[in-house]
Amino acid sequence: MDKIAIISDIHGNLEALKSVLEDIREKNISKIFCLGDIIAKGTHQQECVNLIKQNCEAIIKGNCDEYFTSDIDLSTKSKQEVNRIAWNKSKLTEDNIEFLKNLPYCYEFYMSGRLVRIFHATPEKINDFVGNIDNIDRLYKLFLPSKNTISNKKADIAVYGHIHTPFIQRIYNRTIINTGSVGNSIDVFRNSKKDGNVKNTTVANYLIITGILDSKNIDEKISYELVSIPYNLDKELNDNIKDNIEFKSYEEEIRKGKYRDMTKIYKSFALRGINIDKI
Repeated sequence: MDKIAIISDIHGNLEALKSVLEDIREKNISKIFCLGDIIAKGTHQQECVNLIKQNCEAIIKGNCDEYFTSDIDLSTKSKQEVNRIAWNKSKLTEDNIEFLKNLPYCYEFYMSGRLVRIFHATPEKINDFVGNIDNIDRLYKLFLPSKNTISNKKADIAVYGHIHTPFIQRIYNRTIINTGSVGNSIDVFRNSKKDGNVKNTTVANYLIITGILDSKNIDEKISYELVSIPYNLDKELNDNIKDNIEFKSYEEEIRKGKYRDMTKIYKSFALRGINIDKI
C-alpha cells in the first residue's frame, strides 16, 4: 500500500512544520503534498518555504502565497496593510517570492481507483471559505472541475485546506477532506458552555491517504487518517515576539485556536443563511 501525507497552511510556523515532518518520517511516508499558505502570520517564512521545497513532491498555491508575493497597488491600501505586506515580503528571498508566485493552482492523481483533486480553497476561488456545515450544493461544488483544474472530470475525493479545521465528509458517493492547518489551527465553532479542551485544537494537523497510487481499480483498499501532533508552541512564540508586527493576533490564534477576525467569518456564513452564534 502507498501512503501520501498532505499538509496545508503552515503560515510560517517552523516548530509546527518540523514536528509534522518528523512524524511523517517516523511513519516512513516518502510522498508529501502541500496545499499552500506556507507564508504569512509567523516569522519563519523563509525557513518554512525551504523545508517545503526540500520535502514536498507536489506544492500548490494558497491565497496568502498569492497575495503577499503579487504586485499589489499599495495606493489603495491602508498604512497598516502596507506595513503588513512589506513585513511579509521582507521574510522571503527574491527567489522564494518567485517560487511562490509560480506555484500551480491544483494537482490531481488516482488512488485506489478514485480521482483525487487537491487545491487550497475551492476549484474556482483560491480564497473562498467552505465549511463542513455549508449547504450541500456548496459542498458538492468542491468535486466539480473549473478553468483552474487539470482535468474536466468530477473528483471522487476533494482535499483542501484554507479553513484551518480538519474534517471528513461523504456526500453523493464522494469524499470531502479538509487537512486542517499545520501551523495555525483554529475552530470556528466556539461556545463557552460547550467547548472542550482547547489543546484539541492548538496542534499541528495533517492528512494521510493510504491506497494504491496511480491505480484506477476502484475495488482496491483506501483509507484516510487525520493526524494531530503537539509541538513546541512556546518556542515558536518566543521566536516571534521579537519582530512579528502582528504578534498579538498571532499569539491569540496559536494559543487559543481562534481566528483573529471572526466577524468576517460570521458575515460569510450569514450570507448563506447560517447563524454561527446559534450553533
